[in-house]
This record gives sequence, C-alpha cells and structure tokens, in this order.
Amino acid sequence: MGLELVIMGLPQSGKTTVFNALTQATAETGGYSSGEDEPNLATVKVPDERLDILNGMFKPKRIVPAEVQYYDVAGLTKGVSEQGMSGRLLGYLSQAAALVHVVRAFEDDSVAHPEESIDPMRDIETLRMELTFSDLGLIERRRARIKDQINKLRGSERDNTEREGVILEQLQETLENGGWVRDVQLTPEDSRLIRGFGFLTEKPMLILLNVDENQLGGPADEMIAKAQEDFGREGVVIDALAGKIEAEIAQLDTEDAEMFLSDIGIKQVSRERVIRLSYDLLGLMSFFTVGEDENRAWTIRRGTPAVEAAGEIHSDIQRGFIRAEIVGYNDLIEANGWAEARKAGALRREGKTYVMQDGDVVHFLFNV
Repeated sequence: MGLELVIMGLPQSGKTTVFNALTQATAETGGYSSGEDEPNLATVKVPDERLDILNGMFKPKRIVPAEVQYYDVAGLTKGVSEQGMSGRLLGYLSQAAALVHVVRAFEDDSVAHPEESIDPMRDIETLRMELTFSDLGLIERRRARIKDQINKLRGSERDNTEREGVILEQLQETLENGGWVRDVQLTPEDSRLIRGFGFLTEKPMLILLNVDENQLGGPADEMIAKAQEDFGREGVVIDALAGKIEAEIAQLDTEDAEMFLSDIGIKQVSRERVIRLSYDLLGLMSFFTVGEDENRAWTIRRGTPAVEAAGEIHSDIQRGFIRAEIVGYNDLIEANGWAEARKAGALRREGKTYVMQDGDVVHFLFNV
C-alpha cells in the first residue's frame, strides 16, 4: 500500500525544516539537510488518541501505531517544467501517493526568496503551473505517439489506445483551461487506462503554509482562508505550520517541550494535526486489534471489505476467513472492555463483504 507523501516546494520555502518538524529529527542526528542529491526519507508514527486509550485499557506488552512515510526532495524552481525535470525528481513526484506543498509565508531577511518578496498565493500558483506544464508535456508526447501508432494496431489494443487518446484530449483541455487532472470525472475503466502516467495534478495535495510563530492564529487563518478560496477543491487540503519553531520543539523531550510551549505562549504544536491530515489525505483509516501481547493500528483504505482487511494481518487469515467479530471503538470504551461489550450486545459478527469502519476493533476467526 502506497503511504508515501513527497514534500516539495520552491527553494528557501523551508520544506526541509518542515520535514524535520514532522519527522521529529533528534538533536543527536542534528536533523536532515536539504535533499538535493538524495531525498530524505523518514517513517512517521500517526498520532491516534484512540490507540492511547486502548493501551490504557489492555496494557499490552507491545504497541504498534499506524505509519506514513515522508520524502523530502530537491526544491522545484520556477521554469523547471520548461527545462525538464530530472528523471529522478519526476520519478519521486509521479510515484508519490500524495504531495505536500510547503509554501513560504515567513519573513526572514537572512533567507532570500527567489522572487525577492514573500507572496504565498503567488508561490502556490507558480508551483501549480509547474505541475500543470509537466502533465501537459506528458500528455502531448503520448498523444503524438498514439497518432503515429494507431493505424498499426488491431482489435482491442486499437480500441483501448483510441479510448486513451480521447481521455488524454479531455485532460489536456482541462489543464489548458486552468483545471487539474483530478477535476475530470473518469470511470474506473478509464482511470485504469491512464493509471501509469502518474499525473502530478491528479494527486491529493496538502498545501502547507510555513509561517513564523508571530503569524499563528489570525494571520495564518486569513492566509488559509485565502488559499482555500483560490485553490481549494476536492482532494486539496490547506493548513499552516510554524516550521522553524516546530522543528526546534521536535528535538526536545516531552517535559522540555511543554515548558518551551508555555514560554512562547503556544498551546499546542501543529505537527500531530498535520500528520493526521496527511493520513486522511491518502484515503486511509485504521482498525485495531487488541490484547495483552499487542495493541496495533492497522492501515487500510476507506471502503475496504473485512476479508481484505484480514489480509493486512496475514494472508492465511484472508484465505481461511470465517468471520470478523467487531466492536466499534466508542462501544468498546463505553463498555470498558471486550468481554463487557460482548455481554452488552455491542459485538457484531460480520462476513467477508462487510465494509470496515474507521476505529473498528476486530478479532478475525479463520481456518486454514
């Protein structure tokens, strides 16, 4: 399952600082530096208060939260699509499950902006256009090849290629009119025909305004509202994070972090919220297995049936699936335990086709 989010942005946007904040780079490692030669990669645990409460209830020997991965790639400069992105950079972007666009909103005279001024809305549009131009170039090259090849094809191969050409023409028209690939409603069959392209404007995106601590609250909220008005659409989430201060906090232990937050007047760090937004943006959710040995949050896509969720634990459980015994998280907490939930009638027995719900606590029965 693709859980990788690629962090991108214009030079001097602070994207590597944001990467350090999200991944809690420690003082011992000194954090990560810009990923110009090789991308930085880190696996991050997804904060989930529900798992914390379940741990207090079952007191397991081992706790395993859900995870996502962040890549920090080289900065994207204005005009990069005209020059041609490097194959490596384009590869990371096109293979990402989602994109995190870090946008500079902070003022710092010691860090020069490539456009010589701070304008977050301009920078969002700049990178949006670069992604659009990249997709348009890919479409134009493929349509030219289709035109050359179509008369040499026969049967279903010709039919599929002709249909692909029609879809690409529709996508090109949408992009040229200022839209995104993700704006086009495609049938599942049509989506399969273009799946291999990895269009950048098709991917879910988190636009993350990188503010300084003085902008938290009203100024950040105003920027978020403006960005939402100009760039909001389905699959695009907009938020703000004080990257520099969050990266400093990430290097502290819990007690020191709490003191630091109190000193600067910030009630709560944004890191955990942004990670949760990333997880949700990927269309993911968690179900739980609990017990004395282990409490674990298992990651599945929304809409996953029970038999496929069982396969996330082990292929044998999916192959020999009999049924799933399920208690909703809230019902389990209200009953104060699995046995008590069973007595209260909160336990359900579901078959293979049951669609899993976020927070289901599950015990799978199987036979192989």
